[in-house]
Formats: sequence, structure tokens, C-alpha cells
Amino acid sequence: MPSKLVIIGTGFAGLWSAFSAKRLAKLSNRENDIEIIVIAPKPSLVVRPRLYEANASNMTVSLEPLFKEAAITFIQGTVTTINPEANTLLVNSTTTESTLTYDRLILAAGSSVIRPKSVTGINEHAFDVDSLDGAVKLEAHLNNLPSLPASPARDTIVVCGAGFTGLEIATELPKRVAPDTKIIIVDSADKLGNGLGPGPRPIITQALEELNIEYKLGSPVASITADAVTLTSGETINTKTAIWTAGVRATPLTQQIPAPKDPLGRLSVDTNLRVPSFPKIFATGDAAHAATDTLGHYAMMSCQHALPMGRYSGHNAVADLLGEPLVPYTQSSYGVCLDLGAWGTVICQGWEREVRMTGEVAKKVKGYINQKLIYPPGGLAEALEAAGPGELDFEELAKGILQIVA
Repeated sequence: MPSKLVIIGTGFAGLWSAFSAKRLAKLSNRENDIEIIVIAPKPSLVVRPRLYEANASNMTVSLEPLFKEAAITFIQGTVTTINPEANTLLVNSTTTESTLTYDRLILAAGSSVIRPKSVTGINEHAFDVDSLDGAVKLEAHLNNLPSLPASPARDTIVVCGAGFTGLEIATELPKRVAPDTKIIIVDSADKLGNGLGPGPRPIITQALEELNIEYKLGSPVASITADAVTLTSGETINTKTAIWTAGVRATPLTQQIPAPKDPLGRLSVDTNLRVPSFPKIFATGDAAHAATDTLGHYAMMSCQHALPMGRYSGHNAVADLLGEPLVPYTQSSYGVCLDLGAWGTVICQGWEREVRMTGEVAKKVKGYINQKLIYPPGGLAEALEAAGPGELDFEELAKGILQIVA
């Protein structure tokens, strides 16, 4: 009877976990010894890094043909319970609830935007670009705004959060709304892109000024209604469009595994992406608090880290089952590729985030990454060839893309 490798999630880390696992089983001539099972609500990849763009409903890719070609079993449903002591999962589909046993588990269920309970009205009135449903809902709302009576609230959009996602959606909005729409970014931090460091900040500031985007820093959001955002400073901004982008947290499934976690709910893993206290469980992507090097850097919640992490976790889970050597995850190269709408893009290299490229040239690189590089391969042979674990060099990648787009 084949061993069962179960992967929860079809995001970037889950997708590449599946094909990396299939690759090693195939290379070892042990495909019949490993059953790869993927569980997710739909057999598709949501291209989450692009949800700030228009036409959000098109930002999905069906994985069904690839799964069938690879003989990967897909179960459409949601995992509600993980029992790490019994090595079982409780899976809910639209009509049934079933228990599934695993020999190895890869938790790749991603993350979701944090909606603090301290912000009154956030669940009822805030939009987001965190999920496909959220982005589609926002797009319908933006398209409907011109049909509403003119008012300061109709003609003002407030983006809550001046981090990576907040900056990308804010700078993209001028292309998606009426020219006279006021766009305001608010954030509790006293600096733009606080988590991005000082490197790209002058570029970000310049882009916002040239795009006529206002920003108010140093005051958290206190409440959101259908017609206004109120800050803890007491200032009220009239708006019918509040977009919440302030932070994400790992899948709640990590809380069902009694093991150390970081403040974002990510499971602490060893160099092989295994949860040390539960050796049959691997965590990857946004569910994993994983060191990228020996210098104290940890993977970010981004596709830049999720893509290679999936390749390592899938390989290592199968290697563990087959008695093959595991490959320690490492990703010493890091970069930032921040889209700033019509202004262009800023690309930074290294954890110090040194600016390397800006403007339209950088935007072409970002476009290639978003529209080509992060998408799944078209066929199984290509997928398996690309699925091996290995370190990604961001600088070399950017140079290679620049040659292509130039």
C-alpha cells in the first residue's frame, strides 16, 4: 500500500510542493510507493500578487489538467481539523465530512489579512485585495462608484496600510478610478513602507507625490463605517471605499499543531522545513517561520519565498518517506520588487534593500515576474523540470529578466 503524502493548499508553496514530490518519486522510480494528495477548496491557483490590479476575476489558473497528467489526487474541500498525534485530518466538502490519514503532511494553506477587532466596523465596511473574492468585490464597488451621487465620500478612497500591498493598490488606483478621485493612505507607523526600510523610501515618496496620492502617518484606524474612516487622532475622512491592507497572519490551521510559532502564527521549522516536535509534518510558504540563511534572516510572506520553499518541502517530505537525503532549505538572496502604478517600479537588492532599478525599466521586470514567471508551467514535463529544490538568486534572476524584456 503506498504511503500518503497530503498537501493542504494550492497556493504557490502547495503547488510546487506537489510537483517537487512527484519529481523525486519519479526520479527514484518509486511513483507507485507514494500517493500524493492535494486538498483545497478549488483545483486552482489564485495569482495573489496580482489582486491589486484590475480584472481580478481573471487572476486564477486551473491546476486540474496538471494534477491529472501527474496522477496527483485532488480532493475538493476544506481541512477543518488536524490531529498531529493521530496523523489524521478532518476534511469538509460541500456534501460530506471525512477523515483522512497521512504518512507525511505538508501544511501550505497560506495566510490571510488581519482584521483587528479593535477597529470598529472593519468586517462590515472594509474592502481588501487579500483574496480573490475580496478583490472581485472591491472591483465591483469601484465600477459602481460613478453611478452614486457625487460627494466627498464617493470621490475619496482610503487605503489602510502603507506597507507593500497598501502601496501597490494605492498607486494602481489612479488607473482604475475617475481622475478627480482623491486617494489617501493612512498608517499607524510614522514612515512609508516601514517594513521595507529606508532604501526605497525616497522613491516611494516621489512616486506618491507625482501621482497626487496623500498620506497620513502615525495614527491608527479607530473605526470604519459605510461613509467614513476615523483615526485614533480623532480625524475623520469621508469615504465610501476603505481598503484594508495592514498585515497578514498564517492560516489558523497552524494553531492546531502544538509547536512553537512566531508572532504571525507561522510554525517554526528546521532547515528541512519540518516541524521538529512532529516529524511527520512539514510547513511551507506563509505557514512556515523558516530561516533563509545563517545570518538571522527569515522567509517573508511572499511568493518570492513561497515558490522555492514549496520545492524544498515537497522534495523533503518524499525523501523522508523513501529514505533519501533531505535538502536543507536556503535562500540567501533577497530582493524587493514594488509596483508603483503609472510611476513605475522600484527594485531593491539584499536585506538592506539597496535600490538597483527604478521607473519604466523596472516596471517591465515586475510585469514579467507577475505575468509570466510566477505562473504554473503549461505541462507536466516542464513542471517536473522546474520543481527541483535549489537556491534562487534574486539578482541573477532580475538580470536575466531584464535581458528578456529589453
